[in-house]
Amino acid sequence: MTTDTAATKSRYTLAVLIAINILNFYDRSIPGALAEPIRKEFGLTDMQLGLMGSAFIWVYALIGLPLGHLADRASRKKILAAGMVMWSTLTAFAAFATSFPLLLVSRLGVAVGEAVVAPTCTSMIGDLFPADKRARPLGLFMLGVPVGGALSYFFSGAIAHSFGWRTAMVTAALPALFLLPALLRVREPVRGASELAHRKVEKSSIWKILRIPTMWWIIASGALVNFNLYAMASFLPAFLSRVHGLSLGESGIATGIIYGIGGVCGGILAGRWGDRIVKRRTDGRLRLAAALSLVAAPAGWFGLLSPLGMVLPAILLWMLAYAAMNTYFALVYSSIQDIVPPNARAITMAIYFMAMYLCGASFGPVLTGSLSDRLARQAATAAGSPVITEVFRAIGLQQAMLIIPILSIALALVLYAGSRTITADIRRQEELRYSSARA
Repeated sequence: MTTDTAATKSRYTLAVLIAINILNFYDRSIPGALAEPIRKEFGLTDMQLGLMGSAFIWVYALIGLPLGHLADRASRKKILAAGMVMWSTLTAFAAFATSFPLLLVSRLGVAVGEAVVAPTCTSMIGDLFPADKRARPLGLFMLGVPVGGALSYFFSGAIAHSFGWRTAMVTAALPALFLLPALLRVREPVRGASELAHRKVEKSSIWKILRIPTMWWIIASGALVNFNLYAMASFLPAFLSRVHGLSLGESGIATGIIYGIGGVCGGILAGRWGDRIVKRRTDGRLRLAAALSLVAAPAGWFGLLSPLGMVLPAILLWMLAYAAMNTYFALVYSSIQDIVPPNARAITMAIYFMAMYLCGASFGPVLTGSLSDRLARQAATAAGSPVITEVFRAIGLQQAMLIIPILSIALALVLYAGSRTITADIRRQEELRYSSARA
């Protein structure tokens, strides 16, 4: 196979994986996009809305570990295809839910299907691109987060406004019919193809991975960033509706703009900066991620506190905050691939995802929702009202979401701590690769 042919096939594979990840996050973002009509139809509290997101995450994280283990040993393409069929089917099934428990069950099924995406796709990308060129393709792949979210908020809100939220659920499942044949045409790369050729690969295990110091800092950072991102995904449209008076369609469009412009700019810039800075210093990616996390804190803080009638400044500030947060993926995911062997990439991502989701994302929606309910109740009590009106719900949610910029500062500190150990861990991994090649 010529170099040009191999490059073309790599680009095709990457394009398919990016499209799948966009659909992945489109379907995952739907509960946040449709939060208000679902809440009103089933009479839910903010805590129950958050529970729907958190229960999804608990299943997603736990099932991801065995699936990651399987992806290091079996066909990643076939595992991914099976996951797509499952999550798309269960997304459509939500349209027929007649109660909150049935809706919750459908989301748990989506979680099982989507748990295959990160371990299989990042492992394949690691085999397609060498270490000093991975940040950009991983950054492009992780554009699925903002692009999928943006499209979900744009279209789901508009479809729900015109035809109801159930129609929006069915519509979300349809793209899988076109992506599945494209995936089946992909030629799965050989494991370790981007590293030294013809080397013996040392067997790896969960315990060996957890003995890498930087992995602990990266896992902690994942918990913090995912708390923020899932709290934001669950409640940002509701925040714009309650605090700034936007309609369902308008809040969806505004959130889509924040995700689309902010997320895409952050992801593309991180990919470019990440591949440049790592050539100058091996700890550069994590240091850059730490600095950008600090940018998200004041932007998010002032975006939340923008008064009624100042919706444009709020949107612009949240766009900056989300752009800064979305640089995390390209910079940190490429750092993970630098410190673990090729035959352990899928299981490493599964371990990382299990920890970051169980310890971070699972708490983001439910704790933010619970805090919102409590603060709304306090605001009603302080005003002498026996009823928690929509005005008090707006106050409660606005105050509860201030936890996002606070945790952005903690995230910056954790990433900086990881940057202080990664150089030694990369050097150790390179020594193992060269010693295996000589053996």
